Amino acid sequence: MKKIILLILFSFNFLFASTLNLSISSSPSRLNPILSNDSASSQISQWLFNGLLKYDKHGNIVSDIAKKFYFQTDTKLIIELKQGVLWHDGVEVTAKDALFTYETIKNPKVYTSIASNYKKVKSVEVLDKYKLQIEYKEPYFKALEIWLIGLLPYHLLKDEKDLMTSKFNKNPIGTGPYKLNSLKNSSDIVLNANEKYFEGKPKIDKIHYKFYPDTTTSFLMLKQQKLDVSSLTPIQIDRQVNKEFYKNYQIIEEPAFSYTYMAFNLKNKKFQDIKVRKALSLAINRQEMVDILFFGHGKVCNGPFLPGTFAYDESIKPIKQDIKKAKELLKEAGYDKNNPLEFELTTNTGNDIRINAAQILQHQLKKVGVKVKIRVLEWQAFLNTVVHPRKFETLLLAWSLPLMPDAYPIWHSNSQEIGRFNFTSYKNKELDELIEKGAKTINKKELSKIYKKIFRQITNDLPYLFLFIPNSITVVNKDIKNIEPTFLGIMHNQIHWEKINKE
Repeated sequence: MKKIILLILFSFNFLFASTLNLSISSSPSRLNPILSNDSASSQISQWLFNGLLKYDKHGNIVSDIAKKFYFQTDTKLIIELKQGVLWHDGVEVTAKDALFTYETIKNPKVYTSIASNYKKVKSVEVLDKYKLQIEYKEPYFKALEIWLIGLLPYHLLKDEKDLMTSKFNKNPIGTGPYKLNSLKNSSDIVLNANEKYFEGKPKIDKIHYKFYPDTTTSFLMLKQQKLDVSSLTPIQIDRQVNKEFYKNYQIIEEPAFSYTYMAFNLKNKKFQDIKVRKALSLAINRQEMVDILFFGHGKVCNGPFLPGTFAYDESIKPIKQDIKKAKELLKEAGYDKNNPLEFELTTNTGNDIRINAAQILQHQLKKVGVKVKIRVLEWQAFLNTVVHPRKFETLLLAWSLPLMPDAYPIWHSNSQEIGRFNFTSYKNKELDELIEKGAKTINKKELSKIYKKIFRQITNDLPYLFLFIPNSITVVNKDIKNIEPTFLGIMHNQIHWEKINKE
């Protein structure tokens, strides 16, 4: 009789278990919150790990694993942890884990792009099992933001000799609402709900990331209702959806927190002459690019920070195409019909808009006599053989911006080290000083003035050609309830989502 009851209960749970079907176009490199530099890794890691703090749906910093936090002085921060928060293996999270995470980030043998965020930290001290004291060398404008990073388990990694190659990066143990079930390169990824999650078990039992290498395939799966949440390209939303699609999906559109750019390798002599960079910038018709690629679902990008933020300088106007001036500058730099400027532009597969943008750039630059060869690589090969070792002439990439803009990771000359993001090798002493001044400015009005100067300096130097800001077009299965769209997106309350089972 007991076996029959257990079988009925199992069958009942199986029938009513729900799965959130998502898509992913590239394989994660490391499922480790301090090493998740690429979008695929970040996308999966967000389900597996928690920081001490987090953003709420309004963009305010609130407690996550922390119970409370407060400043005793301008440079002394106290964080108290919640009791009873468990790692996926059942071990309790303590202040020792937070200290270990900080020490790991600062370890010179660990190549993490976020290390620069912690340079203003003077000390981190464990006061008791659940209490941390953090002292800063001086007031720091990101004193809270840096503790949003996911924590690492001290008990599992304390004896790890090389975190960069650790098995943990493919078999992570976190604290998050979901646990990793299975992960294979270029294949599906399955996450199971964490029944002991400190905020309560998610109402959706499983997240299934289906590996679709391009947006065309994922769109076909959407139309077959095999995906619950995905993104659409502008051409898909503008030309390829029908009334039936709108019956099944809710469309949510907001400006993305990202921009696409063409980066120069400034160690290459071709691009060390500012005249060359200015000529290429003037040769491009950015508005034409936006019109072709986005059908009104995007805008021209003017610089390194997004419109509407305190760092954006509205006095910088969009660069208008000027073929005549571009040719003049190229000629002054020594390039003409007999000696044309030639270079390779490298980007990645799995992103049709990026590849199309490369072709538009190739076509537009041809008008001023510049020959561009396009090279497209699979994402991991792109990162490991081109981006990280700096083996490129130019790159076509995108950058996602946090709510608190920070110029240091990309634009400071110290960020040229391997594992960091100044892979153009851009160096400007005046800019370094402005970035350092901004880092210790906690007055928002003064910080805004400094960052607008940074904005102007970067747009004058042109280490990048800033191209466009896309809209984020998200589609959500109407069978999913409790969606609360905000300017941050929709995933902020995912543990409360419910999926109606129609079977």
